[in-house]
Amino acid sequence: MFKNKQLKPALYWVKKENSAEVQCLLCPHGCVIAEGQVGRCRVRKNLDGELFTLNYGLVTAMALDPIEKKPLRRFSQGQRVFSLGTFGCNFACSYCQNWQIAQQDQARLSSFFLAPEEAVAKAQELIPLGNIGIAYTYSEPLMWFEYVLDTAKLAKEVGLKNILVTNGYINPQPLKELLPFVDAVNLDVKAFTEGFYHELCQGHLEPVLRSAKLFAENCHLEITTLLITGKNDKLEEVAALAQWIAKIDRTIPLHLTRYFPNYKLQLPPTSYESMQKAKEVAESFLEHVFLGNI
Repeated sequence: MFKNKQLKPALYWVKKENSAEVQCLLCPHGCVIAEGQVGRCRVRKNLDGELFTLNYGLVTAMALDPIEKKPLRRFSQGQRVFSLGTFGCNFACSYCQNWQIAQQDQARLSSFFLAPEEAVAKAQELIPLGNIGIAYTYSEPLMWFEYVLDTAKLAKEVGLKNILVTNGYINPQPLKELLPFVDAVNLDVKAFTEGFYHELCQGHLEPVLRSAKLFAENCHLEITTLLITGKNDKLEEVAALAQWIAKIDRTIPLHLTRYFPNYKLQLPPTSYESMQKAKEVAESFLEHVFLGNI
């Protein structure tokens, strides 16, 4: 039916009345997409009044990673996880650490097709090397929703773990459909202010906080925040973030990672001293705080 294996009907959208436009309902952006155009994520396209996903099964990065690299420090320590990534993201972070994958168009990227069944088979082959499952990572896996859902279901059936490394910017209904198949999440909370999300990510904070609560209720959750010089590294903001996490569960691990200039943002690297002070503040509220990129 489809010319390309990766061209698949998308889930979570509606057709606009008396129009060729469609509205995507996967994430809070709610993109209204004209015929022949794509949403903000650049991977969901309106073709003849129907929404399709352009990246189904297309893998741009693949590796067997230590679980700590996700980062996860309180889940299956010392194990490895088969990690897959594609292109596309519903944020446009000016400091994106994986911009070569997440922010590039499909035509500029090298990729190959890996069916869900093939991904699960490959993950099983790697079990003797310490693999515990599949991590959907590198770009934004929630914009790979249909593929992640199909693959995670199959992985769960054969006893593999499913891990998401995500910005959490998704609507509740699709997230709730996916959560029964997810074992662990590293959630990237970019900052704890709406202004940061609006200015640097072109998104909003509240949907991410809503997703955090759903993750915490349904699977193992760890949170990462990249501290950027002069943008989100004030100790008051770190304290507010840690307090908010503690209200959910003070045992949720928080990873504070050090910023270095990347992509479009060229501020000085966050100082080692700032990182240490931030860790001390967060530890006033949380049991597990880790520093990264130092």
